Amino acid sequence: MRPIYMDYNATTPLDPAVVKAMGPYLAAGPEGRFGNPSSSYLYGREAHDAVEEARTRVASLLGSALQEIVFTGGGSEADNLALVGIAETYRDKGNHIITSRVEHPAVLNTCRYLERRGYSVSYLPVDESGRVAPESVERAITGQTILVSIMHANNETGTLQPIAEIASIARRRGVFFHTDAAQSVGKVGTRIDELGVDLLTVAGHKLYAPKGVGALYVRSGVVLEPLIHGAGHEGGRRAGTENVPYIVGLGKTCQVAQATMGEYVPRIRSLRDRLHELLSQRVPGLELNGHLTERLPNTLNVSFPGVDGEELLAATTQVAASTGSACHAGRTEPSGVLTAMGLHRDRALGAVRLSPGKFTTAEEVELAAEALATSWKRLVAGRQGETEST
Repeated sequence: MRPIYMDYNATTPLDPAVVKAMGPYLAAGPEGRFGNPSSSYLYGREAHDAVEEARTRVASLLGSALQEIVFTGGGSEADNLALVGIAETYRDKGNHIITSRVEHPAVLNTCRYLERRGYSVSYLPVDESGRVAPESVERAITGQTILVSIMHANNETGTLQPIAEIASIARRRGVFFHTDAAQSVGKVGTRIDELGVDLLTVAGHKLYAPKGVGALYVRSGVVLEPLIHGAGHEGGRRAGTENVPYIVGLGKTCQVAQATMGEYVPRIRSLRDRLHELLSQRVPGLELNGHLTERLPNTLNVSFPGVDGEELLAATTQVAASTGSACHAGRTEPSGVLTAMGLHRDRALGAVRLSPGKFTTAEEVELAAEALATSWKRLVAGRQGETEST
């Protein structure tokens, strides 16, 4: 039997409505809608219209204009386009970028790349809940600052950042603001007029669309040097013939998210909280990591006392979940996000991220909690036995 999937923050299964919408654009043979969107005859017009309908759906979810949506090959490309595109376009205005220590590697490693190219980057600390203080952004801005990039929701803890407040500071100081909203789009509100950002990243596979497609919102008037040069696709901002089936899928999932978010949020929050309740009852000393309330409705990051998270998950084959730990030179290192929040090593190593999704059932939550608690008890008892025998 396949394990209970509790890792929707890592990737999501395709929504059936998305598969259906993509179908005609993946159909084999000349009857399929396989045209190049840049072609002027019927096949091309079909593809072009499909791409523009998808753009309308993404724009509608975000509350943006159509021309402000740029389709990309995924969230990482969108992050790279935002950071590198701003840095290269506005180099004459300054060379300083501000981000946080808990960003996704797509932002952190892009910043490190820019540092190697002569840019200066400030990596802001976070508090014990994983939030950036808006006043720390204000203090970090200098006359050379051209961009602030702070993620909307953390992929490990689900902690939501005060994006609107930070964006207001950046706007007042004349600095562009980007947010990686890969984890938050479709789970919480990401309307541009409420967030006030200049650039925003969307990742399809976090949203029940395929892997390999994403989008970048770019406020009108913001100029980006493209990463991929070629013909004038996507308003000259991302060359390459459009991936029509996947773009159609992204558009459809945004339409579904907009129509169902009112039902999705309370349901998934209830499942998350029930999972937390069950684990807390069965695992004395269980600790929540991340903000108690300002958090994605589907994300539960908890530390199990006395065990390593990786060890716990390896022992719990009935559940598919993840930790933020990584193995380096044969030694497991704790999550950089959790250590940036000030968690001590043992607590950080004991962390497990559980992220249910739209296809998770109440029964699966019950079974997952029981399986994890049973494995934890067995591991703790085994360690106590080893201690007594020495």
